[in-house]
Amino acid sequence: MNVFITGSTGFLGGEILVNLSKRKDINKIYCLVRAQNEVDAILRLDKVFSLHGDFYDREKVFPVIGNLMDADLTAQLSSNPELKDINVIVHSAANTSFSGIYDKMVEQTNIEGLRKIVLFAKQLPKFETFLHIGTATICGKEVKHRLVKEEESPNLNAKHVVSYTHSKAQGELIIREHLPENKILIARPSIIMGDSRDITPRSPVILWAVATINQIRLIPADQHAKLDVISVDYAANAIVKLLFAKRNHTVYHISSGVKAATSAYELSLVLEDHFSDLPKYCFVKNEMLKQMKLVAKNKLPLDSELLKYPEYIKYWKDTFGELSHLRILFAGLDPYLEFLNLGQVFDNSKLLQDVDIEQPIPAHEYIVKQMAYLEKLDVFEGAMDF
Repeated sequence: MNVFITGSTGFLGGEILVNLSKRKDINKIYCLVRAQNEVDAILRLDKVFSLHGDFYDREKVFPVIGNLMDADLTAQLSSNPELKDINVIVHSAANTSFSGIYDKMVEQTNIEGLRKIVLFAKQLPKFETFLHIGTATICGKEVKHRLVKEEESPNLNAKHVVSYTHSKAQGELIIREHLPENKILIARPSIIMGDSRDITPRSPVILWAVATINQIRLIPADQHAKLDVISVDYAANAIVKLLFAKRNHTVYHISSGVKAATSAYELSLVLEDHFSDLPKYCFVKNEMLKQMKLVAKNKLPLDSELLKYPEYIKYWKDTFGELSHLRILFAGLDPYLEFLNLGQVFDNSKLLQDVDIEQPIPAHEYIVKQMAYLEKLDVFEGAMDF
């Protein structure tokens, strides 16, 4: 089997690449890499493998220089003779930004970029499977506090918290427009956060929000709303196993499911135990975020309900200096808090039935291995995109 993968230098894509490279039933892996030249591309791939001490087999893993934003990407790939024997495409690349300032770039990458890869796939003479890494959260923000099944999405009428999930929904429609059902495999991970192994994760994605919430401590969220969170190593392992499994479906949730779901409260207990020098966690109603933003603007009314929590306002002043600095953090947290309050859990029964894999470890159990990393995270640096 010969594989072509996009997003191989990313958070999830990097783990998938390393996982694929260890399989003896894969002959060659071609990785689409943004780079100025082949030397630069090789260095980027070398970084993927060296992070956790994995072997980079240069006789098996090859860079293909290209960018999803390139207008002529399909033609570039189709004219490359080295790619004519590709059997499987793993499309992991995506712009995952939640910030509205990147909405146009998100759509160009996740919709138009995907279209270019799909059109390339259609021209491959030995093409067998298009594995698309989507997201379970394409179900939309009106789905709340219940178990969500694969067949519910994509829903054209769904309203989305961020453009990222909307673009992923549109991407699935594009795939079905161009490819036959028997060549499509869609894996929809839920929220991917950190690593369940005692190692440094490839990216602070989602962990930034955890670190920020951990710093603020007064949290405008439903503490008991269920959170479907999985580690990146579980997601990658499940996706690769799914690719080689005898499948009975086209679409699978890669998720915690009901049995391994967590909650903000369960996560807070672990964080509170480790960061015991910080104030106790206090969960308040969702609407309090507006008042917290007014604090950051020094415009909090004298009759504000937030004044019932003076110890937290003082703590913010002591910790962050000028309260105006909090505006950056609150802006960045906005979409994460909205997702947190949805209470969505994604049914993983199809995955567990068709793939030889166990239930994932709940996030409030494996996050203990990420504490040293959380301690080092600069929450302001991570929030600058907002």
